[in-house]
Amino acid sequence: MSNVVVNNALLSVSDKSGLVAFGRELEKFGVQLMSTGGTQSLLEAEGLSVQSVSDYTGFPEMMDGRVKTLHPMVHGGLLGRTNPGDGGLDAAVMDQHGIRAIDLLVVNLYPFEQTIADPKTDFDCAIENIDIGGPAMLRSAAKNFERVAVVVDAADYADIATEMATNNGTLSRETRFRLAVKAFAHVAKYDAAISNYLGGVDLESTLNSVKFPEVITRQYVKKQEMRYGENPHQGGSFYIDDQLPQAMTVGAAVQVQGKALSYNNVADTDAALECVKAFSNPACVIVKHANPCGVAENDDLFCAYKLAFAADKTSAFGGIVAFNRPLTQAIAEQITADVFVEVVIAPGIDAGAVTTFKKKKNVRLLDCSSGAAPTQTGFDFKRVSGGLLVQDQDIALLEEAALKTVTEIEPTDDQKSDLLFAWKVAKYVKSNAIVYARNRQTIGIGAGQMSRIYSAIIAGIKADDEGFVVAGSVMASDAFFPFRDSIDAAAEAGITAIVQPGGSIKDEEVISAANEAGIAMMFTGMRHFRH
Repeated sequence: MSNVVVNNALLSVSDKSGLVAFGRELEKFGVQLMSTGGTQSLLEAEGLSVQSVSDYTGFPEMMDGRVKTLHPMVHGGLLGRTNPGDGGLDAAVMDQHGIRAIDLLVVNLYPFEQTIADPKTDFDCAIENIDIGGPAMLRSAAKNFERVAVVVDAADYADIATEMATNNGTLSRETRFRLAVKAFAHVAKYDAAISNYLGGVDLESTLNSVKFPEVITRQYVKKQEMRYGENPHQGGSFYIDDQLPQAMTVGAAVQVQGKALSYNNVADTDAALECVKAFSNPACVIVKHANPCGVAENDDLFCAYKLAFAADKTSAFGGIVAFNRPLTQAIAEQITADVFVEVVIAPGIDAGAVTTFKKKKNVRLLDCSSGAAPTQTGFDFKRVSGGLLVQDQDIALLEEAALKTVTEIEPTDDQKSDLLFAWKVAKYVKSNAIVYARNRQTIGIGAGQMSRIYSAIIAGIKADDEGFVVAGSVMASDAFFPFRDSIDAAAEAGITAIVQPGGSIKDEEVISAANEAGIAMMFTGMRHFRH
């Protein structure tokens, strides 16, 4: 079936943005408008001619608006097959009962998600904001896309008006199908929000006291299709969670220049950005294969970059560079002079930096400043064969006051500053994680080893390879030490202070090893496994 003429439209929306202008466009094509409640009042107040659904059905709205569009006159008008292409199967019965064919449905739903996002919303209020008639109409119209166009997003109004102007008041089959798919996705997302909310309700108190509901439903929207996945023989795409729009995320980032992002680019950029967001002072994080290889915090962002790069110049090649402050031209020039990188991401990029990177047209330059305020809430998901692991996000922060000295030697103020810095970095290093640091700069990182002692050994090797003197630096471990061997290795390397969670049955042995070596040790009481 080809283009369909739009003669009759039903408009019933909660979000009325742009609706009046769209209604005027429809009137230009002689479209007869029909509406309900507040939508009708708005359109009529703006001078548009609108028939009420109640007048059309001959049945009044009732039950405080709960019942108004759930009527055969409405759903028959949406579901009826009247075109020659479908054989006009329902034309006779529609004519018999005076059912008018509705060619365009414009509906968006009660603001359920916005309602439950307010912590003051009670259970009864949430229930009243569950739309019934709206989803029913959307499903009817979307099912019958061969004859009906359905609109759920005000962003589509302008394109629809343009197409009708171009095609003598008609809409193409391709457009109707695209809009139908969007409508079904809209209803699915809406129903998922309701299901997730009700699954977290304890009826005894009508509070969200069930953290993990029996069923979790999420919706993700494709942002970009990749050339391939993690490896060339795998397909891949990048989807974003549009329920969590936020600044300072790779999902919300805007690509300013460079080649299309790869699957691995996105994963590594996320690792770099999440790490750099942990610092309140100007900071730079360089990531290679999902692990930080160089991290530095400084009062000056340019210095932070130079220190992060110096921490592991070898691994920085082909890496991801992330900042927590806007990128300047001076830093951009230094990066291009230092090393080839895959991605640079920052919350703002000045014009000079953009100009500089144009000389390196393959570098992906991302601005992550767009979106709402940064947040870290909700669940963390990990896919496993046949299922999904779900947990709270690891957003726990450690204040200096929470550190507990467990050795005879108390760390100095400078050492405490470095220990807190190293601890933040360790949180974003794959377990087993060991971080050597000094003056808020990493000098050696050991990641992802099966034994913690080998992570410590690798951190020392990395420091030596880059010409750092380990003696006098500090060490952070993401989890407790099961044996004293890592402490002995740290002492031999010259480590003077250690921060770790504690909690091992060998804690006393580990503390004794630190005391024997004259090392200050602090416990956090908090673990940061990252698998």
